[in-house]
Amino acid sequence: MSRTKTNIQALVPHIGEYYQLCKPKVVYLILFTALAGMLLSSPEMVSIDILFFGLLGIGLGAASGAAVNHWVDQRADQIMARTKNRPLPQGNITSRSAIIFAVSLGVLSMVILVTFVNIITAVLTFLSLVGYAVVYTMFLKHSTPHNIVLGGAAGAAPPVLGWTAVTNELTVDAMLLFLIIFIWTPPHFWALAIKRREEYRKANIPMLPVTHGVKFTKLHILLYTLMLLVVTLLPFVTQMSGLLYLTGSVILGLGFVYYAVRLYFCEVDEYAMKTFVYSIKYLSALFAILILDHYLREGIRAYFL
Repeated sequence: MSRTKTNIQALVPHIGEYYQLCKPKVVYLILFTALAGMLLSSPEMVSIDILFFGLLGIGLGAASGAAVNHWVDQRADQIMARTKNRPLPQGNITSRSAIIFAVSLGVLSMVILVTFVNIITAVLTFLSLVGYAVVYTMFLKHSTPHNIVLGGAAGAAPPVLGWTAVTNELTVDAMLLFLIIFIWTPPHFWALAIKRREEYRKANIPMLPVTHGVKFTKLHILLYTLMLLVVTLLPFVTQMSGLLYLTGSVILGLGFVYYAVRLYFCEVDEYAMKTFVYSIKYLSALFAILILDHYLREGIRAYFL
């Protein structure tokens, strides 16, 4: 009894460390976009069991990929001020424990999705996990300045996963949601990379500001935000959404362009973190408006029918 109590007491201080391995803030954003995909996929309310098990399985898969990312990058994380206090660089969790934890989350994710959701969602979640944890983290991140562009597909998958969890099929509308996040990812991450470029340089990670310079990166942030403004009009063009979304997406998009322009013309890094922070608020607000527009239109349609 005393041995069991001792083991539990030893585990409790590390629970918060394991939680940090999951990159909870990133996972919460992933879950929100996955939820948006679920809600947008059907004119009716989604069943509680699909909501629960779908989000649980997708969330565990994302947390598994995040934990693998910690495990792979632990040496680079020791060098960078932004990441040096993570559990592995601090020695609060062993490397072996971290990878066992990551694999366990991944296996549990697959079991839940296969058993309670559907095969296509399980397969796509597995592919996005491998895309982020292996293709991006182990190869692209350390080999090419286009890492975040090529690796962005994994991060853009959550709304598609949510969509397939409900419908069990992949549609054009689901891929539009994918495209929005895919285009959003580079300007979002490059803004942070500008601010942290010296850390990336020390860690020998070829982020775009390191390999091509800050001005070149700022130009590409601006070009991508302009592209994003156009891409976010597509749900309205395809009649997936209505005027509320159109208005919101244009206002939010112009706000993003405003920050990108200010970033481009400022001489120092003053607008780098401001642009990064706005990009997170932008994506959350955009998908919230998509959901609101969806249910408003369905409500109006039901009233008149």
